[in-house]
Amino acid sequence: MVAYSYEAKQALLGVSPQTLEVHGAVSRETVIEMVSGALVRSGASIAVAVTGIAGPGGGSEDKPVGTVWIGWKRRGGYTRAELFHFDGDRDAVRRQTVAAALIGLETL
Repeated sequence: MVAYSYEAKQALLGVSPQTLEVHGAVSRETVIEMVSGALVRSGASIAVAVTGIAGPGGGSEDKPVGTVWIGWKRRGGYTRAELFHFDGDRDAVRRQTVAAALIGLETL
């Protein structure tokens, strides 16, 4: 699922509007709700969710370009969320995000 907007995160993944309002889309709280919603709504055994700022714009002092939260969850297991700060342009941030997401699956 691709849930780029607040509305899509809410409709497709069940992210609470309050979570988005209080913590923003790029936050631990949001990625945990995203990965939990993906697991429930897909019927999968394992889910991965990513939310971040790949650039070139969109960053802030608190959340610069390259800030990425990744969440992993196994059905009947635990949820893990990790914050990353990747360097490079949009493509580099995206490649590093995919690699980190896949590596994280190995530890579930």
